[in-house]
Amino acid sequence: MLAIRPKMAGNPQRILENLTGAVVTFDAGLRLTSINPAGEMLFEVSAKKVVGRKLAELVPHSLRLVRALGDTLATRLPFTARGVRLALPAKRFITVDCTVTPLPDGTGGDELLVELTQVDRLLRLTRDENMLDRQAANRAVMRGLAHEIKNPLGGLRGAAQLLERELPDKSLKEYTRIIIHEADRLRNLVDRMIGAHQPLRKRRVNIHEILDHVRRLMLVEVPVGLTIRIDYDPSLPELEADPDQLIQAVLNMVRNSIEAMERHGTIFLRTRIERQFTIGHKRHRLVLRTEIEDNGPGIPEALMEHIFYPMVTGRPDGTGLGLSIAQDIVAKHGGLIECTSRPKQTIFTIYLPLETSHG
Repeated sequence: MLAIRPKMAGNPQRILENLTGAVVTFDAGLRLTSINPAGEMLFEVSAKKVVGRKLAELVPHSLRLVRALGDTLATRLPFTARGVRLALPAKRFITVDCTVTPLPDGTGGDELLVELTQVDRLLRLTRDENMLDRQAANRAVMRGLAHEIKNPLGGLRGAAQLLERELPDKSLKEYTRIIIHEADRLRNLVDRMIGAHQPLRKRRVNIHEILDHVRRLMLVEVPVGLTIRIDYDPSLPELEADPDQLIQAVLNMVRNSIEAMERHGTIFLRTRIERQFTIGHKRHRLVLRTEIEDNGPGIPEALMEHIFYPMVTGRPDGTGLGLSIAQDIVAKHGGLIECTSRPKQTIFTIYLPLETSHG
C-alpha cells in the first residue's frame, strides 16, 4: 500500500483518498496527524474532528494497540498484527489487520504510518454471498411449493361453494363457510410466505421520513414501556425506493424487536453512509446503512443462521414471516439485511445502495 505523507497535493493525494484501506499517521505523541477517507469511514469520524486527538481517544479500551505503537516509536521497527479487535466509540467493535511503519524523521519529529484493513468485512462478504444464494434458492422452493398448495386450495374452496348451494339445511352451511374461510386463510398465509410480490413503485424518498413514520406508529401502538431514540446522519441523500414497502420492512423489524423485549425496552434507530461497499457480488460507491438496535435478551445462537427464513421464530405465538418479508423487500431494492446479537444488544442493519439517484 502506498505511503503518503500528510498535506501532499496532486495525483498522490488523489490516490490516497481513493484507497479502500484506512491509512492514518501519528506523531511522536501518538496524536493523529492525518487520516484518509477510508479511515474516516472505518472510525465513523470526520478528519476535522479527530486530527490532533490522541490514539487512545480514537480507539478507547485498545491499550494493547497503544502500547504497540509506543514500542514502534522507541525501536523504529515496523510490525504487522493480524486480527486485532478494536473497540470504537458507540460500543462498536471491528477486527482489522494492522501494519505500522515508522516514517523518516520530519520537521515535526518521528511519525508512524498505520494501515488498517477491516477483515471482518471480508468475512461478512463471504457470509453475505452464501446467505443471498441460500435465500434465492429458498425463495424458488417456496414459490414452487406455494403454487402446489394454492392449486388444491382453489379446488377445495370451489367445491365448498358448490356444496353450500346444494345443502337444504342452513345449519349445515356453517361447515362449508368454515372450509371457505380456512382455505382463504391458508392462501393468504402462503402469499405472505413467498414475500411481497407487488412491483416496486419507486420515488425519491428520505430514509428519515420512513423511520420517523414507523417510530410514530410504534409509540402509538405501545404507549407505555417503549423508548425509541434516534441517531440520524442529516447529510444523507435521498434514495430511489418504494416508501410503502420500505415502511413495511422497517415496521416488521421494529415490531420483531419490540416483541423480543416483551414491549418494554429501548429501540435505537441509527443512519450512516458507507462508501465503496459490497453487497453480494456488486460493489457500490455509496450505500445507506440503517441500524435498528434493541436492548432485549438477544437471539438464540441456534436461530441466528435461520432468522430470515419463513416460519422460523423463537416465539410460541410468532409466524416467523416478518423478517423474511423484510429481507425480501430490501433485496428487491438491491440491498441486504444483516443481524448481530448478544444479550442486551441486537442490531439489524439494512444496507441500501444509493447509485440509482446519486450514482
